[in-house]
Amino acid sequence: MDYRKKLFSVKNPYDTEGTKELFLKAVKENCAFHYKNCLEYRKILDSRDFSPDDLRSYEDIARLPFLPTVFLKSHRIFSMPESKMLIKATSSGTSGKYSKVGFDLGSLTSGLKMLIRVAKPRKLISPRPANYIIFGYKPHKGNETAIAKTATGYTFFTPALSRTYALKFGRNGYEHDLEGVIKAIVKHSKSKSPLRFIGFPAYTYFTLKMMDERGIHVKLPRHSMIMLGGGWKQFYKEQVDKQSMYDLVYKVLGIGEESVVESFGAAEHPILYCDCEKHHFHIPVYSRVIIRDVNTLEPVPDGQVGLVNLITPMVRATPVLSVMTDDLGVIHSEDCGCGNKSPYLEIIGRVGLKDIKTCAAGAAELISEAKK
Repeated sequence: MDYRKKLFSVKNPYDTEGTKELFLKAVKENCAFHYKNCLEYRKILDSRDFSPDDLRSYEDIARLPFLPTVFLKSHRIFSMPESKMLIKATSSGTSGKYSKVGFDLGSLTSGLKMLIRVAKPRKLISPRPANYIIFGYKPHKGNETAIAKTATGYTFFTPALSRTYALKFGRNGYEHDLEGVIKAIVKHSKSKSPLRFIGFPAYTYFTLKMMDERGIHVKLPRHSMIMLGGGWKQFYKEQVDKQSMYDLVYKVLGIGEESVVESFGAAEHPILYCDCEKHHFHIPVYSRVIIRDVNTLEPVPDGQVGLVNLITPMVRATPVLSVMTDDLGVIHSEDCGCGNKSPYLEIIGRVGLKDIKTCAAGAAELISEAKK
C-alpha cells in the first residue's frame, strides 16, 4: 500500500487531527524503505535501538531518531542511486557546507499535489498573467540550491510575463542588482498586469527601504502580491518585525498586508508552510512538527520554546524522514481565527550562528550565544 500517495491526496491540507493514523502508516512505510535501502540510515537507527516496527502508535513518531541538518550538510546519504533521482537540490550553504537532497518521481508528484492544495487558499495560483520580481538567484547551471529552484518555480503559479532577478551571476559569482530591480518595479507599476514579488525578505526590505529613502513611492496594480520566503540568512541582525515590513510595503508599494504571503521551509524538509490570513504557519497534513527541549531533546508541550524537529514521509530518495533544524520555535494549538484547525508553528529565531551542536549542552550554549 502506498500510504504516501494516500496522504498527499487528502483534500483538506490542514486536517492533521483526522489524518493521524494515515500519517503514522506513511511514516512507518517511509522508515522501512530507508532502513532497507540506506546502510548509513540503518546503522543510525540500530545504534538507537530503533526499528520501523517500533512505530506502533502515533505517539511513537516522537521516538523516531532524527538527523540534524548539520549532519546532512557534512554527509551524503541516499536510499537509491543518484541516477534514479529526477531532481537534486542543495541547501543554501551559507556556512560553507550544504545538504544535498534527491527527489524520486513519487516525491515530485506528491509535492505538486501539496503545492496546489496549500497555495490555493492564499490565492497564489491564478490564470491572470503577472510580472515577477524575484529577490533571489537567477538560474545558473552551477546553482542547484533548493531556494533558487523554488523561487523560479513559484513564477509558474501564474503565466509569467517577465522575470527580473535581484541576484545575477557574474564574473565574481552572484551579485545583487537592486538598482535594476527598482527600475523594474517603477516600470511594472504602470502596467495593468499584477506585479508579484518572490524571495528573500532581506533583499525585499533593503530594496523598499532604498525606494522610501529616495522618495520613490508607487501604486502597484490590483492583484499584486508579495511572497516572502527563505529567511533573513546572514542578515539576521537587520531583521525587522513583520508589522514594520507590512507598513513599509504599504508606504512604498500601496498594497496592504493581506497581499503579503510568507512561507517557511527547508531544503532538508521540502514541505510548504504557507501563512494563513492571520500570518500563522499552520502545520499541513503532510508533516508534523515536534518542539524539543534544548537540554534533554525530549518533546515539550505546546506553547514552550525549543528546537524544531520536522517530520515528513514525502521523500524516498534521501532519508530526510525526520530532521532536526537549527531553528527555535513554538507550537500554538489555540484557534487563530482563520478557519484552519491544525496547530501553527512560530519560528522564534536561529541558534545556528555556527554549526548547530546537537548535544544538550551545545544547543543551550548556542541559544545563549544567540541572545548576546
